[in-house]
Amino acid sequence: MANRAVILLSGGLDSATCLAIAKSEGFDPFCLTIQYGQRHSIELEAASKIAELSNVAEHKVLAVDLTAFGGSALTDDIDVPKDSPTEDIPITYVPARNTVMLSLALAYAETRQANDIFVGVNAVDYSGYPDCRPEFINAFQTLARLATKAGVEGNSINIHAPLINLTKPEIIQRGLSLGVDYGLTHSCYDPINGKPCGHCDSCLIRIKAFAELGLSDPAISK
Repeated sequence: MANRAVILLSGGLDSATCLAIAKSEGFDPFCLTIQYGQRHSIELEAASKIAELSNVAEHKVLAVDLTAFGGSALTDDIDVPKDSPTEDIPITYVPARNTVMLSLALAYAETRQANDIFVGVNAVDYSGYPDCRPEFINAFQTLARLATKAGVEGNSINIHAPLINLTKPEIIQRGLSLGVDYGLTHSCYDPINGKPCGHCDSCLIRIKAFAELGLSDPAISK
């Protein structure tokens, strides 16, 4: 039980890399995927495939309907921006999403006697989301120690964000070195018939990163 870890697995590039890193560090992964009403729900299928092929200890898919609040192009009837510069905090930001997801991961970790949680947030090549910054992760780490039975009893749950200071090409290089099949991942915000659009912010970041490594994005080229 000492090596159990909860991995927030969206089905995207970053979370798949996080899962591979956790496994490489000797953790027994318990994966949690959140179905929050995202328009790019195809990523849920990707998460299931990745979890299955990674032979994880357990994979939970939990529904939390953030469309009830809306306010994001991912959960509301708002167009996803295409081929345009990203504003400071883009309309694809989902209010409180990472706070909600980490809170659920915290509950899952306590029930599975897992002392570690891995999340694939990134503060370098990302879209300007406030809940992808080191300050947020540090604050949630403090919360995890204060708000849980495990923390009060001195058995703190640790929040790992191993990608937070890496560029997207560095993340891809790390994942490739660990055998991640990025053709299985899905990151597009506005897929067309299950295929990446190639023009949203998430697609453009991926395409650029693979190109910098002299590669094509396998999720788009397949």
